[in-house]
Amino acid sequence: MTRRTADVIICGAGIAGISTAHQLAVGHGLRRILLVDERPPLTLTSDKSTECYRNWWPGPGPGMVNLMNRSIDMLEGWALEAGNPFQLNRRGYLFATADAQQAATYLRLGQEISGLGAGPLRVYRGEPGDADYQPAPAEGFTGQPDGADLLFDQALIRRHFPYLSEECIAVLHARRCGWFSAQQLGQLLLMQARHAGVELIEGRVESVELNDAGVRGVTVATGGGTLEIASPQLVIAAGPKLAEVTRLLGIDLPVFCELHSKVAMADPLGAIPRQAPLLIWSDPQAIPWTPDERAQLAADPETSWLTQPLPPGVHSRPDGPDSSPIVLMLWTYHTQPVEPVFPPPHDRQLYPEVALRGLSTMIPGLRRYFDHLPRPVVDGGYYVKTQENRPLITPLPVEGAFVIGALSGFGLMASPAAGELLAAHVMGAELPAFASWFHLDRYQDPHYQQLLEAWGDSGQL
Repeated sequence: MTRRTADVIICGAGIAGISTAHQLAVGHGLRRILLVDERPPLTLTSDKSTECYRNWWPGPGPGMVNLMNRSIDMLEGWALEAGNPFQLNRRGYLFATADAQQAATYLRLGQEISGLGAGPLRVYRGEPGDADYQPAPAEGFTGQPDGADLLFDQALIRRHFPYLSEECIAVLHARRCGWFSAQQLGQLLLMQARHAGVELIEGRVESVELNDAGVRGVTVATGGGTLEIASPQLVIAAGPKLAEVTRLLGIDLPVFCELHSKVAMADPLGAIPRQAPLLIWSDPQAIPWTPDERAQLAADPETSWLTQPLPPGVHSRPDGPDSSPIVLMLWTYHTQPVEPVFPPPHDRQLYPEVALRGLSTMIPGLRRYFDHLPRPVVDGGYYVKTQENRPLITPLPVEGAFVIGALSGFGLMASPAAGELLAAHVMGAELPAFASWFHLDRYQDPHYQQLLEAWGDSGQL
């Protein structure tokens, strides 16, 4: 048995764990940090992401908008310092609808989110000032507006987004949004962290040793045997294994997992332009099957649900450089809690066609693939969630133990500021004003309990 000591042990080398290590080492100058994971960095769920970011989040409260604004500030700063190796863009998120009630919701929700600090809402109704609308460039992020543009003028929609369905009556273009390369960002932060003294250990945390004062250390199973690490501080950044690891401390966190899949598919016909933003259809819909297909699906209890209306939120974006034909497609229509298993049991047969057909309601050009679906690649992972879909970035009831998790589908975009916040907790540094929104103690707050009872939009796509 080998013995080591450390000032901080971080369990999990996904983007959340790496960001925390980076903040502790580079931001606070802490040196004896051990980053422990049984897999190579960023390979459990961080590399399965859609790699998008946004500051466009509903309430209650400004917590999510403030967290994401801080994250985006950090992303932009790193991109400017390093020459943008992780290819940050600001193409935006484009929410589209064919429903008048949803269009009215865009206005109401847009005013709310704008008031929370996401930037101004600009509304276009077919008036002379509509010429002020600025389409987003495909690359870069500087000199672009924040907030959102709400287009009610169908002529303006057709001019800038001719590939959308003619049934579309409104689009909301959230602007401080886009995507970047998860691997490139993660490797940049990990390289800087390791240069500042962070050490990566390949192994699995098997147990946590406690004493009357709190955390005393961990036992790690490695390929070479057992490693005992003495440390007074443990950060749990275990992604979908969050609940499993915190139970080593005797703590049951209020979290659960959902399986989420994504499809990568070639679009050689260019139904989705290479310059497009992230495209989201906000309306529930019935999948456009032929009568024979619908009858066959309805007759089988395993597939009859496919003949019923499915929830809103099917979305897509182009992936890779202009020369790439690949688009990503996602649709969250199964949200039941599951126990995480690896590799995840993705539906590689049905899910690609369901996602494609759902997207065809928004982007009719995709219907040309109905009879000849390009070969899809399906991957994804688990979203770890709290009931209201807000993260846990917090000390735990055991002294010296901390958690950064329940980052759901926003782990990549939140991790810069989440890592900074968690590092501040570890170091006893000053906390930002939004910290209380992500503390475990919130569930003991009577006011927060009232918010939970009336919680509306969780912000999930």
